[in-house]
Amino acid sequence: MESRRSLGRSFGWLWAAYAVSAFGTRLAFDAFPMIAILVLHAGPAQVSALTAAGLAVGAVVAVPLGPWVEFRRKRPVMVAMDLVRFAALLSIPAAYALGRLGFAQLVIVSVVVAAADIAFRAASGAYLKSLVPQEDLLVANGRFEGTTWTTTLLGPPLGTTAIGLLGPMATVVADAVSYLLSAAGIRAIGGGEPRPARRTAAPRRRAGGLLEGWRYLLAHPTLRPLLFNTVLVNALIMATMPLLAVLMLGRLGFAPWQYGLAFAVPCVGGLIGARLARRLVARFGQRTVMLTSGTLRACWSLGLAFVGPGAAGMVLVMAVELGLITCSSVFNTVYATYRLERTATDQVARTLSAWSVTGKAATAALTGLWGLLAGLTGPRTAIALAGLLLLATPFLLPRRDNAPRHEGEPAPVPT
Repeated sequence: MESRRSLGRSFGWLWAAYAVSAFGTRLAFDAFPMIAILVLHAGPAQVSALTAAGLAVGAVVAVPLGPWVEFRRKRPVMVAMDLVRFAALLSIPAAYALGRLGFAQLVIVSVVVAAADIAFRAASGAYLKSLVPQEDLLVANGRFEGTTWTTTLLGPPLGTTAIGLLGPMATVVADAVSYLLSAAGIRAIGGGEPRPARRTAAPRRRAGGLLEGWRYLLAHPTLRPLLFNTVLVNALIMATMPLLAVLMLGRLGFAPWQYGLAFAVPCVGGLIGARLARRLVARFGQRTVMLTSGTLRACWSLGLAFVGPGAAGMVLVMAVELGLITCSSVFNTVYATYRLERTATDQVARTLSAWSVTGKAATAALTGLWGLLAGLTGPRTAIALAGLLLLATPFLLPRRDNAPRHEGEPAPVPT
């Protein structure tokens, strides 16, 4: 089949590196909130603050990284960011073993990992353009998206089982090691990589270069509404995850393995969506598929407000997540290609960095806000409000497509 054709040895190593790091990340599904709840006995506000602070400060720290990445060889940057994440994560079980683990360290590690994530995404998106031709972008994105949901399907139940057998730090160690293996895989790609030529009269330092990425996005007729839509949808979904963890693991009495299973099984929908995306685009067109899947993915989260205890509650969570993940998988595959096709070559790293910083900052802000809201109204009410707001987000999707494509653009590599 055409969708299974080889994209080259270098892409194979990059894909393998992504797969192993993605599996480690999914194995440590919600590891920090679970450690905060089960080890440090944190409440809803603290768990939300942990997530929000890590994302917010990480986004600020990452602001200078976009323009820094733009004019450097991308593969060494990716390896360096993997090693930074390896070292940061490994400090958590080390502190736990010494009896010194505290809430502040969880926040600091969250900040370091969030900043490294942004730099890695910027570098990997720009690097991939030399590996994948324009006509194979949708195929490459489908493979990354399918890998994302495969690891999400397998990782959480294995991770929660490991926590039960080996203790709360087992998955954090595995996640750290996965970044070390990812760095090795990226180095195995081999070959030379030319230093990117500067296309401006003088390099912009610190936030100035990243501001160019934001200016580019805000001036673009289709990327601007797409940015607003994806940032808001992702932020509203992620803002409720700590609250759902508190609700299910605390008040409703679900065991960690049940919580992990409830979110792992629906990931089958991610595999289905990733495989369907290319066929749907071929039949209905890129813009139609993006608008339809983008609209449908906003219609599911409200159901999570009605989760109850026992088997019925697990079935409800699985059904809602199955619908959400299937629609999101189709949308993510198509939108990732669409975004890079319409981004100028010399703006890739800065644009991806600006996009990531915006997303993490918005997620941090809404996670903190929803934590306060849950403290006042309860987790269930806060989850319901997020679900209602999500129903309005399809109005932010771009309705017209009058922007040019830029040939030879990279597809972003998730991490």
